[in-house]
Amino acid sequence: MSVEFHISNQYLRSNRKKGFVSFISGVSMVGLILAVMSLITVLSVMNGFHEELTNRVLNTISHSYITENDNTLENWEDLSDEINSQDHILASSPYVENFALITSQNASQGISVRGIIMDLEVKTSVLLDDIKYGESKLTEDASSVLIGVGLATILSSGIGDSVTLIAPSRNSLGFLIPKSKTFTVTGIFNAGLNEYNNNLAFIHLNDGQELFSLDDQVSGIRLKVDNLFEANKITNNVVEKLGSDLYYGVDWMQQKRNFIRALNLEKQMIAVILSLIIAVAAFNIVSMMVMVVTDKKSDIAILRTIGMTPKRIVKIFFYQGLSIGLIGIVVGTALGLLLALNIESVISGIETILGFQFFPKDVFYINRFPSVIQLNDVLSVVIGAIVLAVIAAIYPARRAGKVNISEVLRHE
Repeated sequence: MSVEFHISNQYLRSNRKKGFVSFISGVSMVGLILAVMSLITVLSVMNGFHEELTNRVLNTISHSYITENDNTLENWEDLSDEINSQDHILASSPYVENFALITSQNASQGISVRGIIMDLEVKTSVLLDDIKYGESKLTEDASSVLIGVGLATILSSGIGDSVTLIAPSRNSLGFLIPKSKTFTVTGIFNAGLNEYNNNLAFIHLNDGQELFSLDDQVSGIRLKVDNLFEANKITNNVVEKLGSDLYYGVDWMQQKRNFIRALNLEKQMIAVILSLIIAVAAFNIVSMMVMVVTDKKSDIAILRTIGMTPKRIVKIFFYQGLSIGLIGIVVGTALGLLLALNIESVISGIETILGFQFFPKDVFYINRFPSVIQLNDVLSVVIGAIVLAVIAAIYPARRAGKVNISEVLRHE
């Protein structure tokens, strides 16, 4: 252990007994601890929210879909067979989708209607995995419909009730006229997202073709691939083999591009804003160390008179400021990781004490605080905090090295 580090360590310990200077040192350290802890915790919670939202959204849409340039497909049975024979394709399902008005005896709502073949649809999407009431059964003969829990509440409809779907259609002369068909509610699903629970209904593919006057055509074919992050490449390969001049494909990143971009931007902005807290804590270290240097001027003068060079004086106070910063960073990181790992229990306890929920189920997609700790985030926070602590320790240390010892000794 060098002499400079030993002296700085002694100063760090002695400051605990020095009233106001000790209080400022403690405040500076606590400020850095809280800043690092807050940033690590918030970033972990943001990661948890992003992962939860992304998983829910990606589970409700297909990895990609393929259609013709006019957004319809003919001879979809042959195309499905050809698509399923391609590498990396796990499953495919045809669909018909358009907007319609759904009405019951009590209410009406504009929704998106999707015509599907149930056995194929469940292989490409998990939207219908959670059937709250009834059964996930769609038959062409029975004209059955599956609706979300939110839509069932809006329409005040339950299992066995009749609803009517009204969709725009063109007659043989090209005039736009409404076309309607009555369906029986056979199942009510919970997709986990209000967007789908309130605004989506499933009917049989043939019913969809009839309702939207598509004859034997479909809107497209949905795909499930073996590598989610290679969906774009796999889809493009399939389109090239089918004929890129006739067909085009859209993968999940294109479907939800703005959503994913918004999530990433939100995390970046929060990280920048919370990083300012660490900057403020580092500034407190600067202020505190300037006060320490002022308080230790007589000691600096004595050390200089016994032969210690200004450079070694600088090292003493640099080590002291850096030690305060590193202690704050280490403790803050440990507390941040501990809080991030137990955030749901902590929030649950706070909600119990206060008597209300931060994220009610009927308002938010997610009603809990998921947390995912990413090593890159923790390292970024720690390295950034260390850099700021080093910068904060430099100025006061350089000031200590420039103390005029003759003037100090004159006033002692």
